[in-house]
Amino acid sequence: MTDRTTGPDQMTGATPDNGMRNANRANGKPGPMLSADGTPLKRSLRRAQRRQKIRALMLIAPLLIFVLLTFIAPIADMLFRSVQNQIVSDTLPRTVASLERWDGQSGEVPDEQTFRALYLDMFIAAERKEHTRLGSRLNYELTGVSSLFRRTGRDVDDFGEVYEDAFNDLDPKWEDPTTWARILGSADWVGEAEGAEAPGPDFELRDDVASYLPLTAELYGIFAEFIQTEDGDSPMEEEPWTLVYTALYWDLQRQGFAYSGPEADLVRAAAQAASGFENVSLKALFIDSDKDWGDPEVWATIKTYAPEYTPGYFLNAVDRQLTPDGVEKRPANEQIYGILFQRTIFMSLTITISCILLGYPVAYILANLPMRTANLLMILVLLPFWTSLLVRTSAWKVMLQQQGVINDTLVWLGLVDDASRLVMINNQFGTIVAMTHILLPFMILPLYSVMATIPPSYVRASKSLGATNWTTFWRVYFPQSVPGIGAGSILVFILSIGYYITPEIVGGTTGTFISNRIAYHISSSLNWGLAAALGSILLAVVLILYYLYDRIVGIDNVKLGG
Repeated sequence: MTDRTTGPDQMTGATPDNGMRNANRANGKPGPMLSADGTPLKRSLRRAQRRQKIRALMLIAPLLIFVLLTFIAPIADMLFRSVQNQIVSDTLPRTVASLERWDGQSGEVPDEQTFRALYLDMFIAAERKEHTRLGSRLNYELTGVSSLFRRTGRDVDDFGEVYEDAFNDLDPKWEDPTTWARILGSADWVGEAEGAEAPGPDFELRDDVASYLPLTAELYGIFAEFIQTEDGDSPMEEEPWTLVYTALYWDLQRQGFAYSGPEADLVRAAAQAASGFENVSLKALFIDSDKDWGDPEVWATIKTYAPEYTPGYFLNAVDRQLTPDGVEKRPANEQIYGILFQRTIFMSLTITISCILLGYPVAYILANLPMRTANLLMILVLLPFWTSLLVRTSAWKVMLQQQGVINDTLVWLGLVDDASRLVMINNQFGTIVAMTHILLPFMILPLYSVMATIPPSYVRASKSLGATNWTTFWRVYFPQSVPGIGAGSILVFILSIGYYITPEIVGGTTGTFISNRIAYHISSSLNWGLAAALGSILLAVVLILYYLYDRIVGIDNVKLGG
């Protein structure tokens, strides 16, 4: 109880509040309200509220973490994948850097230096089995690139054999893996690696070798790491890639080359003889491997999709494409996604309207029957939930096909000629029928839960005032059931717009949704970027329609009962 200074409830004596008030009176100031422990009341209240907020946050923390991990994080990952494009720059870093100075409008392929960069990148990518993934990525933008990268990946190992043979003919020591290890590896590493079981200690470059043989040191380091981590072998026992021989030849050609270190006589002798080695053109080797390397369009595609982030997936999702000349429309025979989005929206709305027309009378009957009878019929409404979705969809395929139950019945009744059976499967009609049946309970349940709360006295009062049955229904009963229609429509529409199993089975070529294409790119073509872009657009469409629904109808008017 708060101690008062006046009135019948006044508390006298030494209390915290009276002591504070007396002190403040002496100073001519009013005293603040205090809690029982002498703390100012405002501070005590803030502390109590803070504890309540922390307690509430701890209660919802498990659900919040679950939503973040299973809903927010996948959506964020999908949005990131729709613009991610690091595979080109990660797989061909030297080529991408060299292409920056190439003019894609010149109509000519890049120079020899760019082909050298491609050789280095392609060789390493082929060893790591990454070139096929890159080819598949670029094949989405230019047909034929996938096979181009596969063929070149098989041939690129032979491009440097001429230099390998030249070094080995010059001195057999170049065939000995330990020679390379002593030249390029640190003394400590060589000492530990000799006699050690494979893969041995992690490779370490000699401190000053990069100043003499920069490219050779870099590529030998990549070779040594690959041999140890991927093959489980030791660089002391494996002869280097032909790529390393090629790099050594290029390093020895540098002006003012000088070397002092392990195997100095061997290296200097190679430097003197290198000028007499056959100098092959990598540009000619690549074009001999596949003539498409002589096509400027291939190089323009690589350059166009070199950035780490690209709008290309979203452009493809709206039937556009990113080309070296800018954004262009895809050919008319390749424009499929716009049609699929329109079809998905149209059929989802049709299914929603069908569910309203079929579900409203059922929900009305359930809401106005005696409880015992309504509960029995509700079991029939819920019965489809106890049956597999695949079984229900397959059943409709059996019923709707031209030799199915419905056509056989119509022929037996004489309503349809046997030679003119109805085509009700593998089209939009089959998808609408099957999905309406599957999603109907999601419309009936919200409608029933709202209708069950409408007082029957409203209907009786309307009729007692002279209204007809139709007027009573339309002016009194129906407006009160609209929140149930809204709730059921949202459920059915959002579920139908993302369905893909049922359209895949009964839709054929004209009854499939955009979700079927998304599933195809995820599981078959492995074009996850395009699948993510299509999914992002579909999510945006749903959010826009949801916003329009809220503006027109009002989400506050949606009820699931009560």
